[in-house]
Amino acid sequence: MKDRIIRFLGGKTTLFILIVLLLAGVNIMIFDKISFIFYPFRVLFSVVVLPIVLSAILFYLLRPLLQLLEKARIPKTWGIAIIFLTAIGLITLLVFLVLPFLKLQFWKLVDEFPTYFNELVLTLDSFLSHSIFAPYYNQLDINAAELLDSGLENIGQTIADTLGGIASGLTVFISKLTGIILSIVTVPIILFYMLKDGDKLPGYVMKLLPPRMRDDAESIMGDADKQISAYIQGQILVAVCIGTMVTIGFLIIDMKYALLLGVLAMFTSVVPYLGPVIAITPAIIIAIVTSPFMLVKLAIVWTIVQVIEGKFISPQIMGKTLHIHPITIIFVLLTGGSLFGIPGVIVGIPGYALLKVLTTHLFKLLKLRYNKYEVDVRMHFERPPAKDE
Repeated sequence: MKDRIIRFLGGKTTLFILIVLLLAGVNIMIFDKISFIFYPFRVLFSVVVLPIVLSAILFYLLRPLLQLLEKARIPKTWGIAIIFLTAIGLITLLVFLVLPFLKLQFWKLVDEFPTYFNELVLTLDSFLSHSIFAPYYNQLDINAAELLDSGLENIGQTIADTLGGIASGLTVFISKLTGIILSIVTVPIILFYMLKDGDKLPGYVMKLLPPRMRDDAESIMGDADKQISAYIQGQILVAVCIGTMVTIGFLIIDMKYALLLGVLAMFTSVVPYLGPVIAITPAIIIAIVTSPFMLVKLAIVWTIVQVIEGKFISPQIMGKTLHIHPITIIFVLLTGGSLFGIPGVIVGIPGYALLKVLTTHLFKLLKLRYNKYEVDVRMHFERPPAKDE
């Protein structure tokens, strides 16, 4: 009777899975009821995650330089000091030479952007009114000028309402800003110890694990380190190349705000697929308002940049290190952005790579534990010898 009930439920394996899912659901329900206990841990995580992520990114960028200095027989501490002093010098040059010009271009673009937007709307209205879509467009009875005027009035009212509510949210803003500043200030300290003792961390972790788990854990950490290192270093190099090419191309075609748009393209290209769309949008608006010929030149420059990046730069720098399908990348970016905002978009792909490495190794261990897949493969490829052989 007992065996008949188990077979009716799908067998022992299915029954085991159902019991595991039931226990998992009970645990989730219990943790949801006592979630207030974990509030301090959530606060700690929210405070610590930003400096740790920034320090990890800088660690993977600067570690190759430190390794080169160590090969030159420079002590590690002195090598870290040289890297820090060089970084401070470069940041100082950036702040005093490049940042003022970018700041001037940014505020000029902010002041002129409403004008560009109005001219863009009026240009599109004129184009649609005299195109093959004119009969359908005229049926909508849209008056672009009135829409723009009412939009400006609404924007003005919104600004007034916003200014009225600034006082109430000023304390929250200051506290958030203070937390971010403190997090950024702690980055050099965390980065120093990561560069100094980062190579010792796997050894410390190995000592905490049982001996039979150390080989698997070492393999997992080694693969994860290679994946994250290759992604961060490659993505930053690709972003710098894209920003440089976009700036040079925009300067050649005499595009307004060329340097600012190039810097925007460099920062947004860190996000695959979605970044270029964000970067090209303001450039398209400026080009349409400037002249139709400028739009053609913009399309040519952007196409050349994307072809060079897709065919030569990314394959040489990034290669096939992550082995992630483009559709998967888009889903990860959308999910990470919906859950965690901009940090989720930036950290989503490396996080998925870590999860993929961990899942792959656990699956291999599962196959070795139950030895089912290897048996199926041997039964498929091995056959008994024929009688006449």
